[in-house]
Amino acid sequence: MNSETVSNLVTTGVGSEAAPVEIDAPSSKRLRQATSDVWNFFKKLGPDKDGVERAECKGCKKVFKAGGKRYGTSTIKRHLDSCTQIKHEDIGQTIAELQLKMGSLKIDLGVARDMFAGYVVAGDKPFNMVDDRRFRNWVKYISPTLKLPSRNTVKADIVKVHKREAAKLKKILVSIPNRICLTSDLWTSSTNEGFICLTAHFVDENWKLQSKILNFCHMPPPHTGYELSFKIFTLLTEWKVDKKIFSITLDNPSSNDTCVKHLKSTLDVHGSLLCGGEFFHVRCSAHILNLIVQDEMKICGDAVCKIREGIKFLRKSESRMVKFKECFEDIEGLEYTTALCLDVPTRWNSLYAMLASAIPYKKAFELYKVKEAGFREYCPSSDEWRRTEKICDFLLPFYETTKLMSGTSYPTSNLYFLQVWQIQLILMNSLKNDEVLIRNMGEKMMIKFKKYWEEYSVVLAFGAVLDPRFKLNTLVHCYNEIDPISAKDKVEHVKSKLYKLFEVYDQNSSTTVESSSQPSSNFSQATSSAIGTQLIKIVGVSIFIYLIICIFYFSCFLIHILFVMQRI
Repeated sequence: MNSETVSNLVTTGVGSEAAPVEIDAPSSKRLRQATSDVWNFFKKLGPDKDGVERAECKGCKKVFKAGGKRYGTSTIKRHLDSCTQIKHEDIGQTIAELQLKMGSLKIDLGVARDMFAGYVVAGDKPFNMVDDRRFRNWVKYISPTLKLPSRNTVKADIVKVHKREAAKLKKILVSIPNRICLTSDLWTSSTNEGFICLTAHFVDENWKLQSKILNFCHMPPPHTGYELSFKIFTLLTEWKVDKKIFSITLDNPSSNDTCVKHLKSTLDVHGSLLCGGEFFHVRCSAHILNLIVQDEMKICGDAVCKIREGIKFLRKSESRMVKFKECFEDIEGLEYTTALCLDVPTRWNSLYAMLASAIPYKKAFELYKVKEAGFREYCPSSDEWRRTEKICDFLLPFYETTKLMSGTSYPTSNLYFLQVWQIQLILMNSLKNDEVLIRNMGEKMMIKFKKYWEEYSVVLAFGAVLDPRFKLNTLVHCYNEIDPISAKDKVEHVKSKLYKLFEVYDQNSSTTVESSSQPSSNFSQATSSAIGTQLIKIVGVSIFIYLIICIFYFSCFLIHILFVMQRI
């Protein structure tokens, strides 16, 4: 029953005496039902002390004035665009599902345009797809009332969605209490245009690792270290996170070293970097591994070149591949299960993938050489196949390490130390290999290794120490395997740096607690005085009630005595 209804008297029962019963009857002024779809994402709280209706967001739990003729739903509709706890693409889907359950589908043009903009972005669709006559006819057939936007409107909607999502991300980055790690890369496109990408990595309030691209934008020349540092600092100030940076990971050209030097001095003007920026620069481990291996691939010999050219020869014509696959029918126990692949000059691990795909088919290569005279110069000899297998076995740990450290869906900082240590052990053992080619490769790779990794990255070694599976004892064991003489000093060095970083965090947290406790102490004093006053009132009232009860019982006792005496 509605609380605003009045009480009426009615009679109940048939053939019995009328009895007055109070029931709720409808009022003369009926409340209008809330029909806006926005109420699917807000909870009505009723009127507050000022008599104004309140509504609470189901996502972020913020309370707004909403409802009635004065406020309506405009405010809470605008909040949906900026709420970080409600995914905007879910709004349209939820509304559509609710309306379908109710038996009618009312299309919100704004929601439909936002969802279509998301589809164009996610599918990398061209803007002019909305100009296609068949597409427009299909949409008109599905929903005659839906008006398709133009290509310029789609572009404007995408920009609007980007600004909305960027505003949400900015709120999250500003609100998180922890530090942010950055990665950045710069390259030149096929049209000789420079682009820079800046990515932020952080742990959100739910303790989940997040990686968000902050900017992907044009980088005009010159691409000097100073210009790069100025560009990155400008982007960080736009996001208002220039005082929350812990580290930045970059590739290894000399311009990046200059960039880090200028950027570090700029960010540390107000002392915003921890430990004076001692742990600010982190070199990209995957790029270093690529540099170590890639140059040494040039001395792999003719065998690798023959395999590369042989695969090119086979893949150049479909008839050649058909004839090559027919060779497998004449070889017992051999099947064509994995396609032959070519390597890419800029990624060394693709060379390993090429060799690994060709080695199982070496018998088919030999048989095809007999059938195709033009292939004979591309088929390696048995000795060259043997050396290729050894090269492939030697490169396998490097391939697995590159693949592991290039992961994006899991943390990699705790994997760094053990992987680099494993690579160093492999290179040390390669110097004693019986194969001259492997020994020469190991010597050249060790020179590059010492250039970049003679001193392991201390901040990444922290990841192994903080990993409960490894801890500090793992570092002791690994350093002893490499060099027992200097092992103790290296462990102490990592340990001292870790304690230094901990002390900085401890001081920052203590300062935060003290600053927050000062206003709270004044509040506690006021609160305690108020509580004391209330306690005095409560105690006084309790004593008064207790005296009343005592007097009542004493009066009853006297009346009982007088009654007994009269009977006697």
